Amino acid sequence: MLRQRIITALVAGALLLVVLFAVPAMAARLVIAAVILLAAWEWTGFLSLRAAAVRTGYVVLIATLLAALEWLLGRGLIGAPALLIVAMLWWTAAFVWIFFYPTPVPRALAAVAGVFVLLPAWLALDLVYLQSPAQLLFMLVIIWSADVGAYFAGRRFGRVKLAPRVSPGKTWEGVIGGLLLVGVLAGLGAWVSGFEASVLVPFCVAVALVSIVGDLTVSVFKRSVGMKDSGTLFPGHGGLLDRIDSVAAGSPLFALGIAWAGL
Repeated sequence: MLRQRIITALVAGALLLVVLFAVPAMAARLVIAAVILLAAWEWTGFLSLRAAAVRTGYVVLIATLLAALEWLLGRGLIGAPALLIVAMLWWTAAFVWIFFYPTPVPRALAAVAGVFVLLPAWLALDLVYLQSPAQLLFMLVIIWSADVGAYFAGRRFGRVKLAPRVSPGKTWEGVIGGLLLVGVLAGLGAWVSGFEASVLVPFCVAVALVSIVGDLTVSVFKRSVGMKDSGTLFPGHGGLLDRIDSVAAGSPLFALGIAWAGL
């Protein structure tokens, strides 16, 4: 399984580099939007939807909202920072919700939650990409390294469960390992880029902490419908949502932070 996970990660990483650095900007932005729509398709599994037409309808709804958001932003009728702040309020509420699980997850709530997860994720990814593809790659590396570090540290040292009712496999030792890896990579990033390490390291650790909330929140939705993985797109890793749940939570904070912290 580990070998399969590594191979899948290497292939996905190579494709990511092609999208970020080898294709026209408009094509890359379309790929980002397509990723969000594929995630919307997987999200319909949390709504207990089975009919393809109904699931497609939800994806069309998300696509329509993305287009409307792009139109409003392009005309200055709504500000991106305000939307990202709303997203962070949602993730704060999700963090509190995790403490009360198991609780009922009505289908309507899951449908609305999908909007609050997917639209800000698209906005943040798109904004950071437009700022700099290299900056987007750095953000993804930081968020995914928190997951990688947690996986290996948890397997080796894991004892104390993080949220046993939500995700029994996650441990506090894993969280610490993931954050330590993030701190090291952020320090290297500061050294290479010339940014102040005293700013970049705690900022990246904060992004990683929020990304863990995204992972746990999607686990809540999966558990509510008895689902282990959101899909099978990535062998050894699960579905697309299993790979971007942490990104969906961490990216809005990163997009806000690069402006607030002058990064």
